[in-house]
Amino acid sequence: MSTENPAPVPPAPHALIRIPVRFVVLVLVLPVRMAWDALKAAGRLLDRTLLRPTGRALTWLCRHLLKRPAVWLYEHLLTPTGRALTWAARGIGRGIGWVFGGLWRGLAWVFGGLWRGSAWVFGGLWRGLSWLLGGLWGGLARAFRGLGAGLGWLGRGLWAGAVLLGKVLALPFSAFWRYVLVPVARYGFAVPAVWLYRAVLAPVGRGIAWVLVRAGRALAWVCTGLARAIATGAGRLGRGLLTAAQGLLTVLVLWPWRYVLVPLVTYGIARPAVWLWRRVLAPVGREIRDALAICWRAAGFLSRAVGRGLAWLARNLVARPVAWVARNLFVRPAAWVYREVCTPVGHWVRDAVWVPARKALAEGRQAARAALASARDAVRRARLDTWRALVGEARSDRPGEPQVARARTLGSTTNVPGAAPAPEISPQTRG
Repeated sequence: MSTENPAPVPPAPHALIRIPVRFVVLVLVLPVRMAWDALKAAGRLLDRTLLRPTGRALTWLCRHLLKRPAVWLYEHLLTPTGRALTWAARGIGRGIGWVFGGLWRGLAWVFGGLWRGSAWVFGGLWRGLSWLLGGLWGGLARAFRGLGAGLGWLGRGLWAGAVLLGKVLALPFSAFWRYVLVPVARYGFAVPAVWLYRAVLAPVGRGIAWVLVRAGRALAWVCTGLARAIATGAGRLGRGLLTAAQGLLTVLVLWPWRYVLVPLVTYGIARPAVWLWRRVLAPVGREIRDALAICWRAAGFLSRAVGRGLAWLARNLVARPVAWVARNLFVRPAAWVYREVCTPVGHWVRDAVWVPARKALAEGRQAARAALASARDAVRRARLDTWRALVGEARSDRPGEPQVARARTLGSTTNVPGAAPAPEISPQTRG
């Protein structure tokens, strides 16, 4: 066979189902894609013609009808009113604080003097009572201390006599215990009992223990041999039973599993399922996936073409006639009314109404500020005059030459050298 004319390659099995699948998918996907494109176009049209203009109109209304009036009201009405109220409240608070502070200082001085006087009086009384009670307590303490010493001496004497009397009374019982009971118990019971234990009971016990140990060792040897024999027999019997059980399990379970179930599952279910998945389901799934992608794009092309055609028909058959009618019936008359009527009226309102009203408003604002400043100065002067009337003239802290009282000459025509003459009016005749 020549390499220049190779044999044709047979088509793959999944290539035979590609074209039918794509036709079927295109028929199913095309209505969905057209509906999707129609919804997208309707959404864009709604956003462009209704939602965005509505949002801009709401933003403009909020800015000009809510935000700017609120800012103007805050800056030109609420802020000055708040500052005036704060200034007035501060002045009233300072006056009230000064009055109550003076009252508090006077009451504190009065009550402080009363407290110091009462403290001095009660302190003297307390010191006198303390001295008196201290003397009484010291005398009582000395008396009770002497009484306690006498009672203690008497108690020690009584205790010594009682001890001596007890020793005298217990002397016969002590002699009976030492010279009668102790010898009888020692030589009558303890010494014979010790000899009996050492000479008789201990040897007999050691012999019995030796016999019991030898007997226990022999019995343990016999029991050990018997246990070993029993363990050997049981082990061999168990191994035989285990071997029989293993053979039975091999015949009943392992051979059917290995030679019946495994080949049946492998060659009857698993391999046909794998072959079906690899050769049928997976190629069909891939073809359906690719067909969906390709047909979705193709349906998009068709849907856009149909949409362009409908848009061209709507633009040429509906939109342009409607636009011409609207332009000639509404836009041009409205433009003429705006240019010929509204513009002159607006200029007249601006020049004849708005500008004078703004100037009057500015002048009224300046007059209000001047009136507020003058009221503030009047209140400050009234407060200073009240302070001078209550406290007196405050000393001047400004640096300079000290003021020297002018010399009075009592009606004489001569003046003191270097002194300015005082007015020639006596205090009795003044005013």
